[in-house]
Amino acid sequence: MGLLDGKVAIITGSGSGIGRQHAIAMVKEGAKVVINDLGGTRDGSGSSSKAADVVVDEIKKMGGSAAANYDSVATIQGAANIIKTAMSAFGRLDIVVNNAGILRDKTLLKMTEEEFDIVIAVHLKGTFAVTQAAAKVLKEQGQGGRIINTTSIAGLMGNFGQTNYSAAKGGIYSMTKTDAMELEKAGITVNAVAPIAYTRMTEDLPMFAGQEKDLAPEHISPVVVFLASDLSKGITGKIFGVQGRKIYQFYMKMTDGVTKSEGMWTPKEIQDNINKILAE
Repeated sequence: MGLLDGKVAIITGSGSGIGRQHAIAMVKEGAKVVINDLGGTRDGSGSSSKAADVVVDEIKKMGGSAAANYDSVATIQGAANIIKTAMSAFGRLDIVVNNAGILRDKTLLKMTEEEFDIVIAVHLKGTFAVTQAAAKVLKEQGQGGRIINTTSIAGLMGNFGQTNYSAAKGGIYSMTKTDAMELEKAGITVNAVAPIAYTRMTEDLPMFAGQEKDLAPEHISPVVVFLASDLSKGITGKIFGVQGRKIYQFYMKMTDGVTKSEGMWTPKEIQDNINKILAE
């Protein structure tokens, strides 16, 4: 018996890299999967059915069940079509992994409007669009469900040259928290992973040089399978960092701060107390 026997999962951006590993890991645990991939380049340009088709064929050769979808997550209609693929192929939906993403890295002063907008559209709007479409079906089915988003350390802590990507991934962090609250009554959990892995998205970054094995995308998928399964019952609104063999939680915290006994603060008083206010 697999952890996901009888379950149907959608994994966006699963034609390669981390998404492909998620799909294979879920199939090994008994899930039927929809392989969604626009088939574009790392910067989001172009499209092709090849990426999704190759993974579907690979899964079928394993003896698993898979259907391909080539829609963009960045539109409401595209998201609806992705959900429709699952319902048409398998008759139900249980799990969604929002994994699709692109990169258009530039520093703030060099970034164009188009470079900002397209990254926000794929990562942030895409997560919203697919989650909304999926949640409607999951709520109507009345059997709960699992939604797993993909944020990033760049969105949680910032990263030089990634204003667009960091903004999108930071938004996904907040969206995960909010959607977890809103969907809890329907038995739908919403969590996120923040992976650090060697993929085509990161292969040219100096920090990943020589770490292809230690930071292989395969390390991320066990956490996603856990969150997709009944083993994670009751866990929602959490952000799991995964870096090779290390798993940890990201969360926001406040300093103790300083409370003034009476009256309003003055700017000079804030300066006088700034070290206490910022003390971690």
